[in-house]
Amino acid sequence: MRTAETGQRARTAVITGASSGIGAATARTLAREGFEVVLTARRADRLDAVAREIRDEGGTVRVVPLDVTDRDAVRAFAARVPVCDVLVNNAGGAYGTEPVEHADPGDWRAMYEVNVVGALQVTQALLPSLRASGDGVVVVVSSTASFTCYEGGGGYSAAKHGAHVLAETLRLEVCGEELRVVEVAPGMVRTEEFSLNRYRGDTDRADAVYAGVAEPLVAEDVADVVSWAATRPPHVNIDLLVVRPRAQAAQHKVHRTS
Repeated sequence: MRTAETGQRARTAVITGASSGIGAATARTLAREGFEVVLTARRADRLDAVAREIRDEGGTVRVVPLDVTDRDAVRAFAARVPVCDVLVNNAGGAYGTEPVEHADPGDWRAMYEVNVVGALQVTQALLPSLRASGDGVVVVVSSTASFTCYEGGGGYSAAKHGAHVLAETLRLEVCGEELRVVEVAPGMVRTEEFSLNRYRGDTDRADAVYAGVAEPLVAEDVADVVSWAATRPPHVNIDLLVVRPRAQAAQHKVHRTS
């Protein structure tokens, strides 16, 4: 698609995990920036709802459902998306808060599969298109858990450490190419599903995470950061951007009013 104003091709951004939370907010933000956005996640109905919002605002959007942990499906997805200028690896999640002694290895495996292997597979599949764009940007949405461990967060922190390593290693390996690798590491973000999934649907425990915090980050705050980092001039790379609410100085240091 070419823009009416310039006659140039609109840049295309692929966002994984775009059915809710940070992914959906990032899709909406990049669409407002003039990107043609490709939304992907497992839940087609949720993707369609986000797509409708974007179209209502005049944006250009495609929906391609995908499980990023399915390697064959990722390859088929890449064949359907021949043009990609920006890839936002946002698909992820946290499951469980048990200590290492009692943690379910299946939860750890699932977190690693989606947060690390999923990002790896989508990045591998779209690298040819990103290279062909002449200014490809790979964004990895990690977490402050990528750098700091905490009780009950071993599996999630291990997975996000892996996401950090993926971004840092890829940046080294493509140095000298017309590619940029950006890592955005959010701290406390209140979205509709993250903590609820982590606490296996226990609303009271999920809400307690944010209790007394006047203004945790919301998905739109992180989307704004991703959009800013991905739209810098081609010679500017934002290697790592950590974003937290003012109330959070560290994983273990959060100001609560009550």
